Amino acid sequence: METTTRFVSDYEYESINESGNKVQIDMYPKGEKKNQSPTELLLSSLSACASVDLVQMLKKRKKTVTELEVRAVGNRRDEIPKSFTDITLYFRLTSPDATLEEFEKLAHLAATKYCSVAGTLNSDIRHEYEIVRP
Repeated sequence: METTTRFVSDYEYESINESGNKVQIDMYPKGEKKNQSPTELLLSSLSACASVDLVQMLKKRKKTVTELEVRAVGNRRDEIPKSFTDITLYFRLTSPDATLEEFEKLAHLAATKYCSVAGTLNSDIRHEYEIVRP
C-alpha cells in the first residue's frame, strides 16, 4: 500500500493512491476550509473502517441495513504533537430487524477487533449505539 502527497500551496495538499484516486487536504481555519485536514481524515478513516466490517457482519446475519451513520468525536492534547487522547464513535443504524444487543456486539467487534485504523491508533476509543426503526 502506498500514497504520494504533493504540496499544492502553503495549507493545501493532494494525496494520490496507487490506483490514482485523489484526496484534497487543507489546514485552513474552520471558516475557510474546503477539504478535511489530516486529523479529520483520520477520524473519517476510523469511521469508514469500522463501518465496512459492521455492515458486512450485519448482512451476513441477514439483517437489513437501511442507513448507517458513524459520527467520530476526537479530543486532542494541547501539547505538540496534538495527538488524540480519546475518540468516541457514535454508531446510528437504521434497520427494521437488527436488535440493539447484536448491533452493539458487532459494532464493538468491527471497531476494535477488525478495524486496522483503530488498531493503529494509540487512543482510548469508546463507542455508543442507537438503532432507528424505519
